[in-house]
Parts: sequence; C-alpha cells; structure tokens
Amino acid sequence: MGWIGILALAAALAMDAFAVAVASGLVLNPMRRRQVFRLSFHFGLFQALMPVLGWAAGSTIYRFIAAFDHWVAFGLLAFVGGMMFLGAFHRSGEKLERRDPTRGWNLVILSVATSIDALAVGLSLALIGIPILVPALVIGVLTAAFTGAGMLLGRRIGTLWGKRVEAVGGLILIAIGIRILVEHLAG
Repeated sequence: MGWIGILALAAALAMDAFAVAVASGLVLNPMRRRQVFRLSFHFGLFQALMPVLGWAAGSTIYRFIAAFDHWVAFGLLAFVGGMMFLGAFHRSGEKLERRDPTRGWNLVILSVATSIDALAVGLSLALIGIPILVPALVIGVLTAAFTGAGMLLGRRIGTLWGKRVEAVGGLILIAIGIRILVEHLAG
C-alpha cells in the first residue's frame, strides 16, 4: 500500500472522530485549548492502537485463511464502511450530553467508539500482508489533526457536516475494500 492509499485509509478512519469532534465543539462553550488537545490526543492514540491490535490478531490467524484473505479484507472494510455510511443517515439527531466530552468516561467511551473500525482495518491489513507501523502512525496523527479541526469547525458551522463526513468516510472504506479485492483477483 502506497502513501496515497495509507492517507486515504487514515482519512476515512478519521471521519468518525471528526464527526464526533464537530459535535463536541458544538456543546463546549467556551471551548478551551486543553479540551481540544485532550480529545485530539485520545482519539489519535486510540485510532493508532486499534489497528495494531487488529493486525496482531490477523497475523496469528493468517495461515488459516490465506486462500481467501482478500475476500475477508473486502468484507470487513465493506461492512465497516457500509455501517458508517448507513449510520450517517439513520441516526435520529443524536447529540452529545451537555457534559464535557473531553473528560472522564465520556472521553474513554468516545475514544473507543470512534476507533472500533480501525480494529477491523488492522485485521484487514494483516490479512493482506501489509506492515502496520507506518499506517498506524499515519492513522493516529491524521485522526488527531482531524479531531482538532473538527472541534474548531464545530464552533462555527453547525450540525450538518457531521453526517456528511461520516458518509464520505464510509464510502472511502468501501472503495478501499473494492480496490483490495480487484487487485488480488486481477493480479
């Protein structure tokens, strides 16, 4: 996987975090730098660690599924991307509580919830034999940057963007899954 593929994957995974960050920016009044740092750091950290965990699990089972690994990778990415895409249109106006989402259990729950898809992506990368260190670092850094930007934008643009960016993120994951499948079947 080249740099463009890694950046596209990282951007797609960062969309959930971006959407949550926009919503967080809407509820934090006033919003402090420390809150932006906390949410950005934790989202980036969790997004970097989850693909490593998925990759480790994928590496241990690879020899059992090598013959159909491309189908598994496609299926996982299509499932996660499809859930992100559908979720962008089927949520009924969810809003974060008025409590600070950058503290305590709210922070932990949001960090885990926005990084679950990265676990499946890490498993997918292991199944197709891609080393995880560089993608995990890029995913973490880009997610942290998207989170900070999302919080700042949340103060300015309103709630409409959250659903749109999550839908785009889902479509990007599905496209990456299709590309993996086509490359394997054609090559």
